Amino acid sequence: MKKEVYDRFKILILMIFIYSGAVMAVEEPKYSVETQSEHYEIRKYDAVIVAETEVQSSFEDAGNIAFKILAEYIFGHNSAKSKIAMTAPVVQLPTTSQSIFFTSPLQVAGAGPYLVQFTMPAGSTLENLPVPANPLVHLRALPARKIAVYSYTGSWSEEKFNIKLAEFLSELSRKQVATIGPPLFARFNSPYQLWFLRRNEIWIELPRD
Repeated sequence: MKKEVYDRFKILILMIFIYSGAVMAVEEPKYSVETQSEHYEIRKYDAVIVAETEVQSSFEDAGNIAFKILAEYIFGHNSAKSKIAMTAPVVQLPTTSQSIFFTSPLQVAGAGPYLVQFTMPAGSTLENLPVPANPLVHLRALPARKIAVYSYTGSWSEEKFNIKLAEFLSELSRKQVATIGPPLFARFNSPYQLWFLRRNEIWIELPRD
């Protein structure tokens, strides 16, 4: 019982301090900027490994529910009982069953399911990462990708996400930028960060050259 309480306390501390001023130099996936406009930029991301879990929840609750599950993995709930460095951002996306939503930004609302992903540190491979002890956590290799990125500050509400997504999709359509796959919600801060200081991004994958 004491161990369970202690583990929960560690996860709470992580959620309070990760990505805030208390934790410095948080690693982010490597990328290069291909083009930049007034409203968005197009980035080329290197291949990465992610730890991910699927949750059946609302848009606004999915990240917090999944965070606990994934945080346990990097805190040592794995085959090696070893800790893994936290990175940014935490990425949330609808699962395949929701892909139809992307025909209209007004259809993004819903009660999941959502995938939430932690990117593993640089140098990670499926072979050298410990196996998750929780069957709800899965490791997956993502290939190098080209991604259009729209940045904004403020709350993590579904309403604000949908407003910003509509603006983003309108701009991409105006520039005749072809997209593939769903919009991803990338959060770079702790839920305890002041809302007006939060760094948020919407990612939409583009066809590779």
